[in-house]
Amino acid sequence: MLSVRSLVRSAPRTARAFSNQTIRTSIKTPCGIPRQAATNPASWTRMQYTRGLAAFSTSVERAEPEGQVNAELAGKLAQELALEKEMRDPDTIPEHLKEFLDNTPFQLQDTPGSEEIVMTRAFGDEKIKVTFSVDDLNNVDEDPDQMQDHGMEDEFDDPSDLPTEAQANGGNTKASINQGRTAGGNFKVAPEDSIESSENVQNEEGIEHDNEPSFPAHLLVTVERANKGSLQIEAIAQDGLIVIDNIYFYKDASLADPKTAEQERTAARAYTGPPYGNLDEDLQILFENYLSERGINTTMALFVPEYIDYKEQREYTQWLSNVQNFVE
Repeated sequence: MLSVRSLVRSAPRTARAFSNQTIRTSIKTPCGIPRQAATNPASWTRMQYTRGLAAFSTSVERAEPEGQVNAELAGKLAQELALEKEMRDPDTIPEHLKEFLDNTPFQLQDTPGSEEIVMTRAFGDEKIKVTFSVDDLNNVDEDPDQMQDHGMEDEFDDPSDLPTEAQANGGNTKASINQGRTAGGNFKVAPEDSIESSENVQNEEGIEHDNEPSFPAHLLVTVERANKGSLQIEAIAQDGLIVIDNIYFYKDASLADPKTAEQERTAARAYTGPPYGNLDEDLQILFENYLSERGINTTMALFVPEYIDYKEQREYTQWLSNVQNFVE
């Protein structure tokens, strides 16, 4: 009797335990996942990720056809390149530029693909570097007013149009070569130094130029002496003239061409000199003679704009060729 009651009372608990175990098993084991995968969460995650990829899989995309404009653009570039080469051979340096380079003490450093041109020389214990850029020619197209000379006389086409006072003080036309200044601040020109009014004029070094005003080419002249620092001069070369804009002195020569951020900050804080225009006129004349004595003179002032024009043409033709090869 007791055993029968015990069996009846235990029956619901056994059924309930069996039912709970069945429910827990059905929750833990998703439909379609093997039992061994259900006990390994890592494999379960990989299986879910794989199924997700399969659900979003797509067919392989076909490559886009070649651009329809490419051939037309490449053809136009080739046409432009042929036209430029027909006008001027970019691989042949003009004879008058070659003659200057053959006779100057400066060594030319012209890296293809770079906008900058550097000329260097030694003068006694000095290391001299003159830097100029193709950018000056490109900037002229954006600002035509830069074609005007820096002197007052450039505003007049005819010497007779100059004010009487300017003529009395020794003012000269832009067809004159700078040979120093008078007490009135104008350039002195000896009769034998005047430039003839012909279509093309050739100076003693063989540099030819016409009467049309050239564009202003910016020069950065750096003169360095061991253990004495560096003198840096900003100047303009135009129409056979070297016009000084600013002069800076650095006790530490490395500050003239800073390589690090710290050097740039130090150079920016340094006192490098007064505005050039505030200097005594006699002092300005001596600085001009200082440059001329080192070969930064009329001949170089004629050479620099001509060489910039030559280099820009050469870089342009190379650019056309590079872009053509790219789009073909």
